[in-house]
Amino acid sequence: MFVKTDDKVQLYYQTAGDPANPALLLSNSLGTRWQMWQPQIDALTKYFYVISYDSRGHGESDKPAGPYSLTRLGQDALCVLGALDIKKAHFCGISMGGLTGLWLAIFAPEWFLKIAVANTAAKIGTPEGWQSRAAVVRQQGLADLAKSAPQRWFTPGFIRKQAALVEQLTDTLAEQDKEGYAACCDALAETDLRADLARIQLPLLVIAGSADPVTTVADADAIVQACPSASLVSLKASHISNLEQPAAFNRALSQFLRS
Repeated sequence: MFVKTDDKVQLYYQTAGDPANPALLLSNSLGTRWQMWQPQIDALTKYFYVISYDSRGHGESDKPAGPYSLTRLGQDALCVLGALDIKKAHFCGISMGGLTGLWLAIFAPEWFLKIAVANTAAKIGTPEGWQSRAAVVRQQGLADLAKSAPQRWFTPGFIRKQAALVEQLTDTLAEQDKEGYAACCDALAETDLRADLARIQLPLLVIAGSADPVTTVADADAIVQACPSASLVSLKASHISNLEQPAAFNRALSQFLRS
């Protein structure tokens, strides 16, 4: 299914579960697709009406020319909810999707009941790092970046044990639209929400990976320290913790949302 945003971009989304249940919107990480949430969809449709979507620039959603902004990514999430006539929802996002969740908690709290963010930070990386990555991707595509992605995404043990899943994800990254990916890098380059975190009043769960080299436990703790309503859960995982530790992730998320 597709929804058209106010700037005429089509976003692809999927739904699962009973629409009478509380809605849960899931937002993917940079370079992935809605399918990254399959373990959560399988586990949580018993309790929630689960909506997952491809962020702009990704998957089956449109890939307009960049740069994008975090404000635009946040507004896209609201467009998905609006298309389904959902007035209040829960939200869970990971990495870039987690940063989107922080934006929503700060600037659109009236749409949400509770928000969970995983493997993210109020400021991810450096502007120079993201600008450099965007330039390389625009020139060379994503094949080389995909080859090195598993070392950022997962622990060595998981890479060995789940080789087929890791290969599937890296193939997905390699096949992504280079402009869509680079335009999201542009959004990450300009984003710094650290000064706004104290404004968050919604219940906020921050999930970290103890072995995450990209967004560390210290980054997660900084969010919690700035937000009186936030709590922290650390999982034995790297950057894509919802796939490396799906049972623990689902347990933490479900307990938070259903409490």
